[in-house]
Parts: sequence; structure tokens; C-alpha cells
Amino acid sequence: MTSRTTGNSTARLSWAGVSPRRIRRDRSGPAEPVPGPERVESWPDGDWVVRQVPGAATAKAYRCPGCDQEILPGTPHVVAWPADAVGVGLDERRHWHTSCWQHRLRRGPGLRRKGTA
Repeated sequence: MTSRTTGNSTARLSWAGVSPRRIRRDRSGPAEPVPGPERVESWPDGDWVVRQVPGAATAKAYRCPGCDQEILPGTPHVVAWPADAVGVGLDERRHWHTSCWQHRLRRGPGLRRKGTA
């Protein structure tokens, strides 16, 4: 307990029942996948081959289809393409921000930048 003197009276402040501030982090999600070879993920919209791309492995910018923002060089992200497509070329692969990929089913159709398909 601390006391403070103001003018002629003394006010007492109490810290009883106050807990210290804590940084709360959600740790209930899955563990971070190890970067490297691709893996197949099953989602309600189909099976996808997904590859983690570490930031050090990126040398150019990509446009994320989830948020329509650039993924800058040096930014870790994921590359995904449909698992059921045979002979998928580089044109079918999409670079996503990791959080955009994980939350893509929650997004509705959004506005697209002018000039994008």
C-alpha cells in the first residue's frame, strides 16, 4: 500500500486485487511446420500441396491472392497449388502470406486492384 499527501489530507492507494500486466499469446494452434519439402493439406476447398518458403529464399516480390498485397523479398510465406492437378506448371502456384493462407476460408470475395484478374 502506498500513500500520497495532497494538501491537508493523505490518500491511501491500494494495489490489492491488481495483477501485473502480462503479454498473452495464443499458443493453442498447431506447431510451426518445418520449412522444406512440400506437404499435402486437406481443406474444405480441396487438397493442396503447400511448401513453406523461408524469408532468406525469396529474391523477388509476389502478390498474395488473399489480401492482394505484395509479399516483399525476404518475407517468409507459403506456396500452394491444387494437389489433384496433374502436371501443375508454375502458373498454377500461388504465393500467400502465411496468415492469409490459414484464414482464406473466412474471407469473402474482396475488391481487387485495378488491372488484376
